[in-house]
Amino acid sequence: MQSIKVADYLNHRPVTFNQDMRIEAAVEKLLQSGQSGGPVIDESRRVIGFLSEQDCLKKMLEATYQNESHSVVSDVMTKDPLCVNCEDSIVQIADMMSCNKPKIYPVVDEDKRLLGVISRANVLLAIDKHLHDTYMSGQRYV
Repeated sequence: MQSIKVADYLNHRPVTFNQDMRIEAAVEKLLQSGQSGGPVIDESRRVIGFLSEQDCLKKMLEATYQNESHSVVSDVMTKDPLCVNCEDSIVQIADMMSCNKPKIYPVVDEDKRLLGVISRANVLLAIDKHLHDTYMSGQRYV
C-alpha cells in the first residue's frame, strides 16, 4: 500500500485563485468548480496560499452584516498551506487527513509550483481501489 503514490490519484486541473481576486469572484469560481477549496498561486504558479469554502463563508457573512465587501483573496486565504509532493504515499496522506488536517492538499514540485491537488475523495478512491484489487486477486486463488 505504501507504493501507491499521490502522482497516481491527484487532480491535475484544480480550481485556482490569485491573491488579488475579489472574494465574490473567488466564491463564484469555487461554486462552479464543485471543489471545497483551492490553491492560491502567483504568476509563476507557485503556491502562496489556500482558499477554502470556510474562509469565504466567514468573509461573505461579514459582508452581509456590513452590506458591502472590499475583500480580496489575500485577506482571507491560509498563508503557507501544507503541501505534498507526487512521490508521497497515499497512506501517509490518509494519515494526515484523518487528523482534522485540510481536506485538500496542493501537490507541488521542488520549487513549490503547483502540479495539482489531492483530496480526501482522491485518497479514498486510491484506498478503495487497492482493497478491491487485493480482494479480487485473493479470490482467484481460493
